[in-house]
Amino acid sequence: MGTERLERLKEQLKVLGLPKTREIFEEEADKAIKTKLGYTGYLSKLVEEETLAKTDRSINRRIQTAKLPWQKTLEEFDFSFQPSVDEEKVLKLADLSFIDKNENILLLGPPGVGKTHLAIGLAMKACMARYRVLFQSADEAVGYLYASLVDSTTGKKLDALSRLHLLIIDELGYLPIDPKRANLFFQLVSKRYETGSIILTSNQTFDEWGSIFGDEVIAAAIIDRLVHHSHIFHINGKSYRVKDKLDKDRDKKSS
Repeated sequence: MGTERLERLKEQLKVLGLPKTREIFEEEADKAIKTKLGYTGYLSKLVEEETLAKTDRSINRRIQTAKLPWQKTLEEFDFSFQPSVDEEKVLKLADLSFIDKNENILLLGPPGVGKTHLAIGLAMKACMARYRVLFQSADEAVGYLYASLVDSTTGKKLDALSRLHLLIIDELGYLPIDPKRANLFFQLVSKRYETGSIILTSNQTFDEWGSIFGDEVIAAAIIDRLVHHSHIFHINGKSYRVKDKLDKDRDKKSS
């Protein structure tokens, strides 16, 4: 193929939005000639590679849009270090049927035991399955809604959050929530009740949520909606952060 025709083809593939095909069509053409693949086989190979590339890009976009603080998988979670976590139950949830059923997952336990890792691991699975996912700390979630009071967009923002397949709310309980923000958090949970899944992590037991929200009644109402149709994990174990620090110190001494 002449240089001019080759450059025109590359430009056309760019216009058509086929970057992977544009990247590999020359190399694959050479392979097809050597292996006598034929026109149909060559075209099939290009379509297959473009489809895989588009799928990868779609998943990466969903992971970026989800705003995960880091990428962790369930496969990386050390269940042997944290025996209080029911591995079988967690891996069953990885089929994501809880999202289709609009069920919640509540991960409760002290800092460092792996609550956020499990939440992110399930979120990664959901992104790969093309669900709409968003990760927010509890402080970010209530702050986002509180800011909407200024321009009266609370309803719109609640609607946007309700359209997500999965919302992760991390670290509830690290900071107290004032009455106005508590009311907004209640509205968020109510909006998603039986319509969308929430994964929530907290270092506080349910008995302590009244002090988080400064109101036992609103805390009870929030708990009631979260717990109904939920999978609850009470994680009691050693801190992964302490374990990692000890492992690093041990490695330094042995080197």
